[in-house]
Amino acid sequence: MKRVLLATGSAFVAATAAFVAFVLPAEFGVDPTGVGGALGLMGLGGGPVQDLHRTDAHLVADFREFELAPFESVELKYELAAGDGIVYAWSTTGEVVFDLHAEPEGAEPGVAESFAQGRDTADAGTYVARFNGIHGWFWENRGNWTVTVRLRTTGFATGVTRYHDGMAQRLEMR
Repeated sequence: MKRVLLATGSAFVAATAAFVAFVLPAEFGVDPTGVGGALGLMGLGGGPVQDLHRTDAHLVADFREFELAPFESVELKYELAAGDGIVYAWSTTGEVVFDLHAEPEGAEPGVAESFAQGRDTADAGTYVARFNGIHGWFWENRGNWTVTVRLRTTGFATGVTRYHDGMAQRLEMR
């Protein structure tokens, strides 16, 4: 019985030491021993999810509709501040190639981060900007017929730009 109690006590001490040295720094950012910081474990679990984000931007709704001829492409990009977002829904009358991506403010030309890519006729969701910049979609019609693209957004964008045929055109939010 004495050996069982000793083994149980030893296991408890080892588990407590592991919790204090490894779990607390990695999951909660608390490092009472300094071991977590020395091993690079601080904050591995990420910060808490923030449920509320206040913004100075105005809530706007925007609707776009345009046609894409065979092998024609277009991009629509919204200006968003970090933490601001949009709710979106787009649909097409035929399959298109799409890419939801963002370019950080001040980044070198061609630097972009993609979030969703594929071929489809519709998509919907919520997008929250991780950084200040332009955020939006590229669509390309690779079919043999003209397709219509319809996009609805509601959110905290401060502007929208259309990129087509090598030209950038700033559009009015509507």
